[in-house]
Amino acid sequence: MTAPGRAWAALALWLVLGSLLAWWAPAALLDWQPARAATESWRAWSAAFVHWSALHLGANLGAAAAVAAFGWAAGMPLRATLAWAAAWPLGHLGLLLRPELAHYGGLSGVLHGGVAVAVLWLLVRGRGRRRTVGGLVGAGLVVKLLLERPWGPALQHSAGWDIALAPLAHGTGALAGLLCAALALALPGGESRS
Repeated sequence: MTAPGRAWAALALWLVLGSLLAWWAPAALLDWQPARAATESWRAWSAAFVHWSALHLGANLGAAAAVAAFGWAAGMPLRATLAWAAAWPLGHLGLLLRPELAHYGGLSGVLHGGVAVAVLWLLVRGRGRRRTVGGLVGAGLVVKLLLERPWGPALQHSAGWDIALAPLAHGTGALAGLLCAALALALPGGESRS
């Protein structure tokens, strides 16, 4: 059995390394394209590695480090990491709800999924301060998603960004994370409370 948080950090590192390697690859080979989802299913994973600008890449790498640190400090077990990994492609498949979003790339949806997994895990399995932290981070996640209006336009422009944002990916990523975490928590043989 791995030490709590180690697998979580390894998954975050994989996301970072994949993003750095994909920086030099043609985005059209890797990004999410709903028209190709059925025939090029790898895009449900590879889209996370595509970034449209250096600012986009830098922000997502910083966010990946924060999610890695959160999961490490919270001692996310292997089962939570597997839930996060399962949420990765499912969050991108949720983008099929908005086929007008012809191209999508970035780690943000996957990272929102990771935060949702960790929050639910802490709320269900944590005690004391750990549960409180899970509740506070969860409340922050809900407020952030509501402010972003993922049900609004598929692409939204925000001050300070040199790309259009796709808040739907944050919402579908978080929902996929919640669903995968709930399933992992419901399966027999889970870890004890912490």
